[in-house]
Amino acid sequence: MSEEIKNTQAPAAANTAAPAARSERPARPFMGKKRFESRRKVCKVCAEKIDNVDYKNFQFVKSFTMESGKILSRRITGTCAKHQRQITKAIKRDRNLAILPYSLPKK
Repeated sequence: MSEEIKNTQAPAAANTAAPAARSERPARPFMGKKRFESRRKVCKVCAEKIDNVDYKNFQFVKSFTMESGKILSRRITGTCAKHQRQITKAIKRDRNLAILPYSLPKK
């Protein structure tokens, strides 16, 4: 019986050594840093209180296109759905009237 007691006590002694090894490593202090949260984008058209996007204001409309001529998405510009549709319509009109290019020539 004493042999059985020794066998059952041996694993318990091995388990007590493991937490001692963990306590040797210093605990990492809490830095208090939060995850990066981007600011919510605001619709530029709503912010400037423009009722309808006019195709004649090509400098404003041009700000919603890439250098290559592509229309920027809502996710990038932050415009609301209503104004994104108006911007898209104005860009397409400007392209048709040759105010804005469809695309830049390849070099």
